[in-house]
Amino acid sequence: MAEPVEGALPRSSAGFSWAGFPWAEFAACLVFVAAFAIPSFTRSQLIYSIANQALVGVVAALSVWIMLRMNLLTFATPAFMAIGGYSVAILAPMGVTDAFALTAISFVVPALLALPLGALVLRLRGTYFVLVTYVLSEILQLILFMTPDLTGGSNGISGIPAVTFLGTELVSNRAVLKMACAIGLVACLITAGVTRYFRQHFAAIEENEILAESLGLVIWRYKVIGFVVAAGVAGLAGFSLVNMLLTAHPSSFSSGSAVDFIAYTIIGGRASILGPVVGTGLLVWATNLFGTQGQLAQGMYGVLILAVVLAAKGGITGSIATLFRRVRGAN
Repeated sequence: MAEPVEGALPRSSAGFSWAGFPWAEFAACLVFVAAFAIPSFTRSQLIYSIANQALVGVVAALSVWIMLRMNLLTFATPAFMAIGGYSVAILAPMGVTDAFALTAISFVVPALLALPLGALVLRLRGTYFVLVTYVLSEILQLILFMTPDLTGGSNGISGIPAVTFLGTELVSNRAVLKMACAIGLVACLITAGVTRYFRQHFAAIEENEILAESLGLVIWRYKVIGFVVAAGVAGLAGFSLVNMLLTAHPSSFSSGSAVDFIAYTIIGGRASILGPVVGTGLLVWATNLFGTQGQLAQGMYGVLILAVVLAAKGGITGSIATLFRRVRGAN
Protein backbone atom coordinates (compact mmCIF):
# COMPACT_ATOMS: atom_id res chain seq x y z
CA MET A 1 0.00 0.00 0.00
CA ALA A 2 1.31 3.42 -0.95
CA GLU A 3 2.38 5.64 1.91
CA PRO A 4 0.52 8.95 2.32
CA VAL A 5 2.43 11.99 1.16
CA GLU A 6 3.75 14.00 4.07
CA GLY A 7 2.22 17.45 4.34
CA ALA A 8 -0.54 16.76 1.82
CA LEU A 9 -3.72 18.72 2.42
CA PRO A 10 -6.96 16.79 2.94
CA ARG A 11 -9.21 16.44 -0.07
CA SER A 12 -12.98 16.38 -0.18
CA SER A 13 -14.85 13.27 -1.18
CA ALA A 14 -15.10 14.66 -4.73
CA GLY A 15 -11.32 14.86 -4.99
CA PHE A 16 -11.06 18.66 -4.78
CA SER A 17 -7.84 20.05 -3.32
CA TRP A 18 -7.83 23.46 -1.66
CA ALA A 19 -4.08 23.56 -2.27
CA GLY A 20 -4.75 23.85 -5.99
CA PHE A 21 -7.42 26.51 -5.71
CA PRO A 22 -6.40 29.74 -7.52
CA TRP A 23 -6.67 31.97 -4.46
CA ALA A 24 -4.72 34.89 -5.88
CA GLU A 25 -6.70 34.93 -9.13
CA PHE A 26 -9.97 34.70 -7.21
CA ALA A 27 -8.97 37.57 -4.89
CA ALA A 28 -7.86 39.76 -7.82
CA CYS A 29 -11.15 39.28 -9.64
CA LEU A 30 -13.01 39.93 -6.40
CA VAL A 31 -11.36 43.36 -6.18
CA PHE A 32 -12.90 44.35 -9.51
CA VAL A 33 -16.29 42.97 -8.47
CA ALA A 34 -16.11 44.96 -5.22
CA ALA A 35 -15.24 48.13 -7.18
CA PHE A 36 -18.73 48.03 -8.71
CA ALA A 37 -20.04 49.01 -5.27
CA ILE A 38 -18.07 52.29 -5.09
CA PRO A 39 -20.90 54.42 -6.59
CA SER A 40 -23.27 52.98 -3.97
CA PHE A 41 -21.20 54.40 -1.11
CA THR A 42 -20.11 57.80 -2.40
CA ARG A 43 -20.87 60.47 -4.98
CA SER A 44 -17.47 62.12 -4.70
CA GLN A 45 -16.17 62.98 -8.17
CA LEU A 46 -12.62 62.88 -6.78
CA ILE A 47 -13.03 59.29 -5.65
CA TYR A 48 -14.56 58.38 -9.01
CA SER A 49 -11.56 59.93 -10.77
CA ILE A 50 -8.99 58.16 -8.60
CA ALA A 51 -10.83 54.84 -8.96
CA ASN A 52 -10.93 55.23 -12.76
CA GLN A 53 -7.20 56.01 -12.85
CA ALA A 54 -6.49 52.97 -10.70
CA LEU A 55 -8.64 50.67 -12.82
CA VAL A 56 -6.93 51.78 -16.05
CA GLY A 57 -3.54 51.42 -14.38
CA VAL A 58 -4.28 47.93 -13.08
CA VAL A 59 -5.31 46.64 -16.51
CA ALA A 60 -2.17 48.13 -18.08
CA ALA A 61 -0.05 46.64 -15.28
CA LEU A 62 -1.63 43.22 -15.89
CA SER A 63 -0.28 43.42 -19.45
CA VAL A 64 3.22 44.04 -18.07
CA TRP A 65 2.78 41.23 -15.53
CA ILE A 66 1.93 38.67 -18.20
CA MET A 67 5.25 39.33 -19.90
CA LEU A 68 7.14 39.29 -16.60
CA ARG A 69 5.83 35.74 -16.07
CA MET A 70 8.28 34.86 -18.87
CA ASN A 71 10.99 37.17 -17.52
CA LEU A 72 10.38 39.69 -20.32
CA LEU A 73 10.27 43.38 -19.43
CA THR A 74 8.17 45.23 -22.00
CA PHE A 75 7.81 48.94 -22.74
CA ALA A 76 5.27 48.31 -25.51
CA THR A 77 2.20 48.54 -23.27
CA PRO A 78 1.39 52.20 -24.16
CA ALA A 79 1.64 51.34 -27.87
CA PHE A 80 -0.95 48.57 -27.62
CA MET A 81 -3.08 50.76 -25.36
CA ALA A 82 -3.08 53.38 -28.11
CA ILE A 83 -4.07 50.81 -30.73
CA GLY A 84 -7.00 49.63 -28.62
CA GLY A 85 -8.04 53.14 -27.61
CA TYR A 86 -7.82 54.63 -31.09
CA SER A 87 -9.69 51.67 -32.57
CA VAL A 88 -12.60 52.54 -30.30
CA ALA A 89 -12.24 56.29 -30.96
CA ILE A 90 -12.33 55.77 -34.74
CA LEU A 91 -15.24 53.32 -34.79
CA ALA A 92 -17.50 54.95 -32.19
CA PRO A 93 -18.37 58.01 -34.35
CA MET A 94 -19.30 55.55 -37.12
CA GLY A 95 -22.06 54.17 -34.91
CA VAL A 96 -20.20 51.30 -33.21
CA THR A 97 -20.93 52.15 -29.57
CA ASP A 98 -22.07 48.83 -28.11
CA ALA A 99 -20.04 47.98 -25.00
CA PHE A 100 -19.60 44.32 -25.93
CA ALA A 101 -18.49 45.11 -29.49
CA LEU A 102 -16.01 47.81 -28.42
CA THR A 103 -14.56 45.60 -25.70
CA ALA A 104 -13.97 42.82 -28.22
CA ILE A 105 -12.51 45.23 -30.78
CA SER A 106 -10.14 46.86 -28.28
CA PHE A 107 -8.77 43.41 -27.39
CA VAL A 108 -8.69 41.75 -30.80
CA VAL A 109 -7.13 44.56 -32.89
CA PRO A 110 -3.97 44.95 -30.73
CA ALA A 111 -3.72 41.18 -30.34
CA LEU A 112 -3.81 40.65 -34.11
CA LEU A 113 -1.18 43.34 -34.70
CA ALA A 114 0.98 41.80 -31.96
CA LEU A 115 1.08 38.48 -33.79
CA PRO A 116 3.48 39.51 -36.60
CA LEU A 117 5.34 41.90 -34.29
CA GLY A 118 5.91 39.09 -31.81
CA ALA A 119 7.51 36.97 -34.50
CA LEU A 120 10.14 39.70 -34.84
CA VAL A 121 10.77 41.08 -31.35
CA LEU A 122 10.48 37.84 -29.38
CA ARG A 123 13.66 36.57 -30.98
CA LEU A 124 15.49 39.10 -28.82
CA ARG A 125 16.35 38.71 -25.15
CA GLY A 126 17.29 40.89 -22.22
CA THR A 127 18.24 44.49 -22.91
CA TYR A 128 17.66 44.14 -26.65
CA PHE A 129 14.03 43.13 -26.11
CA VAL A 130 13.50 46.07 -23.74
CA LEU A 131 14.99 48.54 -26.22
CA VAL A 132 12.96 47.25 -29.16
CA THR A 133 9.67 47.42 -27.26
CA TYR A 134 10.50 50.98 -26.25
CA VAL A 135 11.22 51.86 -29.87
CA LEU A 136 7.85 50.36 -30.87
CA SER A 137 6.10 52.83 -28.56
CA GLU A 138 8.10 55.70 -30.00
CA ILE A 139 7.30 54.64 -33.57
CA LEU A 140 3.60 54.45 -32.80
CA GLN A 141 3.73 57.97 -31.35
CA LEU A 142 5.13 59.19 -34.68
CA ILE A 143 2.42 57.32 -36.59
CA LEU A 144 -0.30 58.94 -34.47
CA PHE A 145 1.09 62.42 -35.17
CA MET A 146 1.73 61.82 -38.88
CA THR A 147 -1.72 60.40 -39.79
CA PRO A 148 -4.10 63.30 -39.03
CA ASP A 149 -6.77 62.02 -41.43
CA LEU A 150 -7.14 58.85 -39.38
CA THR A 151 -6.01 59.70 -35.86
CA GLY A 152 -6.47 63.47 -35.73
CA GLY A 153 -2.72 64.03 -35.51
CA SER A 154 -1.63 66.35 -32.72
CA ASN A 155 -5.27 67.26 -32.01
CA GLY A 156 -6.31 63.69 -31.38
CA ILE A 157 -9.93 62.56 -31.62
CA SER A 158 -12.42 64.35 -29.39
CA GLY A 159 -16.17 64.26 -28.95
CA ILE A 160 -16.27 60.46 -28.91
CA PRO A 161 -19.86 59.20 -28.41
CA ALA A 162 -20.65 57.53 -25.11
CA VAL A 163 -20.59 53.75 -24.91
CA THR A 164 -23.99 52.08 -24.91
CA PHE A 165 -25.04 49.03 -22.91
CA LEU A 166 -28.18 47.28 -24.18
CA GLY A 167 -29.22 50.52 -25.85
CA THR A 168 -28.57 52.74 -22.80
CA GLU A 169 -25.88 55.41 -23.01
CA LEU A 170 -23.29 55.26 -20.23
CA VAL A 171 -22.80 58.99 -19.89
CA SER A 172 -22.76 59.61 -16.12
CA ASN A 173 -19.58 59.38 -14.05
CA ARG A 174 -21.10 56.47 -12.15
CA ALA A 175 -21.76 54.60 -15.38
CA VAL A 176 -18.26 55.30 -16.71
CA LEU A 177 -16.76 53.95 -13.48
CA LYS A 178 -18.86 50.79 -13.68
CA MET A 179 -17.76 50.32 -17.29
CA ALA A 180 -14.14 50.61 -16.15
CA CYS A 181 -14.85 47.96 -13.51
CA ALA A 182 -16.34 45.66 -16.14
CA ILE A 183 -13.35 46.11 -18.47
CA GLY A 184 -11.01 45.48 -15.54
CA LEU A 185 -12.85 42.29 -14.61
CA VAL A 186 -12.67 41.02 -18.20
CA ALA A 187 -8.93 41.79 -18.32
CA CYS A 188 -8.38 40.05 -14.98
CA LEU A 189 -10.27 36.93 -16.07
CA ILE A 190 -8.30 36.74 -19.32
CA THR A 191 -4.99 37.28 -17.54
CA ALA A 192 -5.80 34.77 -14.81
CA GLY A 193 -7.01 32.17 -17.30
CA VAL A 194 -3.98 32.37 -19.59
CA THR A 195 -1.30 32.56 -16.88
CA ARG A 196 -2.97 29.78 -14.89
CA TYR A 197 -3.34 27.48 -17.90
CA PHE A 198 0.23 28.04 -19.10
CA ARG A 199 1.79 28.56 -15.66
CA GLN A 200 4.22 25.64 -15.98
CA HIS A 201 5.36 26.70 -19.46
CA PHE A 202 5.79 30.35 -18.44
CA ALA A 203 7.59 29.32 -15.25
CA ALA A 204 10.02 27.13 -17.20
CA ILE A 205 10.81 30.02 -19.56
CA GLU A 206 11.26 32.42 -16.63
CA GLU A 207 13.52 30.04 -14.72
CA ASN A 208 15.86 29.01 -17.54
CA GLU A 209 14.80 29.56 -21.12
CA ILE A 210 17.74 27.71 -22.66
CA LEU A 211 17.25 24.66 -20.44
CA ALA A 212 13.50 24.60 -21.13
CA GLU A 213 14.15 24.70 -24.86
CA SER A 214 16.72 21.91 -24.61
CA LEU A 215 14.11 19.77 -22.85
CA GLY A 216 11.74 20.11 -25.78
CA LEU A 217 9.56 23.07 -24.80
CA VAL A 218 8.55 25.11 -27.86
CA ILE A 219 9.63 28.45 -26.40
CA TRP A 220 8.54 30.73 -29.25
CA ARG A 221 4.97 29.38 -29.17
CA TYR A 222 4.35 30.30 -25.54
CA LYS A 223 6.15 33.61 -25.87
CA VAL A 224 3.88 34.56 -28.77
CA ILE A 225 0.80 33.50 -26.80
CA GLY A 226 1.86 35.64 -23.86
CA PHE A 227 2.79 38.61 -26.08
CA VAL A 228 -0.50 38.51 -27.99
CA VAL A 229 -2.63 38.25 -24.85
CA ALA A 230 -0.61 41.00 -23.14
CA ALA A 231 -1.23 43.24 -26.17
CA GLY A 232 -4.96 42.53 -26.05
CA VAL A 233 -5.12 43.30 -22.33
CA ALA A 234 -3.23 46.56 -22.94
CA GLY A 235 -5.81 47.39 -25.62
CA LEU A 236 -8.56 46.98 -23.01
CA ALA A 237 -6.72 49.49 -20.82
CA GLY A 238 -6.64 51.90 -23.77
CA PHE A 239 -10.40 51.49 -24.26
CA SER A 240 -11.01 52.18 -20.58
CA LEU A 241 -8.86 55.32 -20.72
CA VAL A 242 -10.54 56.66 -23.87
CA ASN A 243 -13.98 55.92 -22.42
CA MET A 244 -13.06 57.87 -19.28
CA LEU A 245 -11.71 60.90 -21.18
CA LEU A 246 -14.01 60.66 -24.25
CA THR A 247 -10.88 61.73 -26.10
CA ALA A 248 -8.01 59.87 -27.75
CA HIS A 249 -4.80 61.90 -27.81
CA PRO A 250 -1.17 60.82 -28.38
CA SER A 251 -0.12 62.33 -25.05
CA SER A 252 -2.35 59.84 -23.24
CA PHE A 253 -0.20 56.99 -24.58
CA SER A 254 3.32 58.36 -24.23
CA SER A 255 6.12 55.81 -24.06
CA GLY A 256 7.14 57.23 -20.68
CA SER A 257 3.93 55.95 -19.09
CA ALA A 258 5.34 52.42 -19.49
CA VAL A 259 7.65 53.20 -16.57
CA ASP A 260 4.62 53.76 -14.34
CA PHE A 261 3.01 50.47 -15.36
CA ILE A 262 6.25 48.59 -14.73
CA ALA A 263 6.60 50.29 -11.34
CA TYR A 264 3.04 49.30 -10.42
CA THR A 265 3.84 45.66 -11.16
CA ILE A 266 7.25 45.43 -9.50
CA ILE A 267 6.25 47.39 -6.39
CA GLY A 268 3.16 45.25 -5.97
CA GLY A 269 5.06 42.03 -6.59
CA ARG A 270 5.57 40.02 -9.77
CA ALA A 271 5.05 36.61 -8.17
CA SER A 272 1.26 36.90 -8.00
CA ILE A 273 -1.55 38.48 -10.03
CA LEU A 274 -2.40 40.44 -6.89
CA GLY A 275 0.89 42.32 -7.30
CA PRO A 276 -0.30 44.65 -10.10
CA VAL A 277 -3.57 45.24 -8.25
CA VAL A 278 -1.92 46.18 -4.95
CA GLY A 279 0.94 48.12 -6.54
CA THR A 280 -1.35 50.18 -8.76
CA GLY A 281 -3.72 50.97 -5.92
CA LEU A 282 -0.88 52.18 -3.70
CA LEU A 283 0.98 54.25 -6.29
CA VAL A 284 -2.11 55.85 -7.87
CA TRP A 285 -3.29 56.86 -4.38
CA ALA A 286 0.19 58.21 -3.61
CA THR A 287 0.29 60.15 -6.89
CA ASN A 288 -2.97 61.93 -6.05
CA LEU A 289 -1.92 62.48 -2.44
CA PHE A 290 1.51 63.90 -3.26
CA GLY A 291 0.09 65.91 -6.17
CA THR A 292 -1.10 68.50 -3.65
CA GLN A 293 2.47 69.09 -2.47
CA GLY A 294 3.59 71.11 -5.50
CA GLN A 295 7.29 70.81 -6.32
CA LEU A 296 7.80 68.18 -3.64
CA ALA A 297 5.42 65.73 -5.32
CA GLN A 298 7.93 63.90 -7.53
CA GLY A 299 10.51 63.66 -4.75
CA MET A 300 7.99 62.23 -2.28
CA TYR A 301 6.77 59.76 -4.89
CA GLY A 302 10.35 58.64 -5.56
CA VAL A 303 11.08 58.22 -1.84
CA LEU A 304 7.99 56.02 -1.49
CA ILE A 305 9.11 53.78 -4.35
CA LEU A 306 12.64 53.50 -2.93
CA ALA A 307 11.28 52.67 0.53
CA VAL A 308 9.05 49.89 -0.81
CA VAL A 309 11.82 48.45 -3.02
CA LEU A 310 14.35 48.39 -0.17
CA ALA A 311 11.94 47.09 2.46
CA ALA A 312 10.13 44.58 0.26
CA LYS A 313 12.47 43.19 -2.40
CA GLY A 314 9.84 40.71 -3.57
CA GLY A 315 7.25 43.44 -3.85
CA ILE A 316 4.47 44.03 -1.35
CA THR A 317 2.51 40.84 -2.04
CA GLY A 318 5.69 38.76 -2.31
CA SER A 319 6.97 39.97 1.06
CA ILE A 320 3.59 39.35 2.70
CA ALA A 321 3.51 35.82 1.27
CA THR A 322 7.06 35.15 2.52
CA LEU A 323 6.17 36.42 5.98
CA PHE A 324 3.04 34.28 6.03
CA ARG A 325 5.03 31.16 5.11
CA ARG A 326 7.57 31.85 7.87
CA VAL A 327 4.86 32.32 10.48
CA ARG A 328 3.11 29.19 9.28
CA GLY A 329 6.38 27.23 9.33
CA ALA A 330 7.15 28.43 12.83
CA ASN A 331 3.86 27.04 14.04
